[in-house]
Amino acid sequence: MFALLAGLVALVLAFLGRPSGPAHPDAAPAGAADSTAAPEVVYRNFTEPMMGTTLQAQLPESAGADSLARAVFDVFREVDARMSEWKPTSPLSAVNAAAGEPEGIPVPGDLRALVTRGKEIGDLTHGAFDITWAALWGVWDFKAESPHVPDPGLVAARAALVDYRRVEVDDAAGTVRLPRAGMKIGLGGIAKGYALDRAAAMLRGRGLRSFMLLAGGQVLVAGEKNGRPWRVGIRDPRSGPEDYFAQLTVQDVSVSTSGDYESFFIVDGVRYHHILDPSTGMPARGLRSATVVTPDGTLADALSTALMVLGPERGLALAESLPGVEAVLVDDQGQVRWTAGLAGRLVEVHPPTAGYGSD
Repeated sequence: MFALLAGLVALVLAFLGRPSGPAHPDAAPAGAADSTAAPEVVYRNFTEPMMGTTLQAQLPESAGADSLARAVFDVFREVDARMSEWKPTSPLSAVNAAAGEPEGIPVPGDLRALVTRGKEIGDLTHGAFDITWAALWGVWDFKAESPHVPDPGLVAARAALVDYRRVEVDDAAGTVRLPRAGMKIGLGGIAKGYALDRAAAMLRGRGLRSFMLLAGGQVLVAGEKNGRPWRVGIRDPRSGPEDYFAQLTVQDVSVSTSGDYESFFIVDGVRYHHILDPSTGMPARGLRSATVVTPDGTLADALSTALMVLGPERGLALAESLPGVEAVLVDDQGQVRWTAGLAGRLVEVHPPTAGYGSD
């Protein structure tokens, strides 16, 4: 159900609080600045290619931004080295390689903890989020020159290996085990959110209270930027990557969006995309994009994918039922739905581009 190519997360967000973004709705008009106000803090933007995407950190210049940016990227490197299913040297790859063996594989404690968290979110979403999605590797090729829908028998056979409930985590022994050959764990739908949480905790531990971190399709913001909430734009799923149909004003939360527009192909007018329903192995239907807002970056990362699988009604109902979680959904007709808690914080810039069905 997650991206089958590293780093191709199904969402694009932009932090609209940056200097080049549109004026903040609460900003004073030109020429009306208060000469007695404190000078605005200058923020610097740092980027680093990693985890199959481009990481960004917007940090106050006065806080020693260069050193802090290096520390942020070091956190992501550590998470990637341990938890990437794509790196053959990672502990997670060792677990996958030993699927079906009678003994579990020793792995670091943080990896065990994230696998356990993934299983818990699987329970929370009734299996819509499933860390064993990676058994579907190679079934779908969204980058092929001549893409095609795979054989239904192959899809069904691989989908039968997807079941997060069968993953065995033994904290006493320090191991993780996959009981069936062919099973694989993929943390691509949760690891970036986890890395964002760890990087944010590190920055707060060093006294920083205002910053923005962006990893692929997920942003985490802390505090306010010069006395105003940060703004995050949600991409129009049927328009260009810089076209945002809505804006959110946020602080001290993570915002994660999954969508059907990053990695896909169209055959006979039907869009086949990389967010797969773990119960069928087929692309999820009913939504074009799902955005989740919550202070827990790890949960936001996983839930945005799960809501895509659940669809508009069940997805919105789940989001409404979870404390501290808000969501914005664009269904397959281009209609927008959102949780009640976003009233006053969500501004629609324009309606999502029209279009119907799965094309």
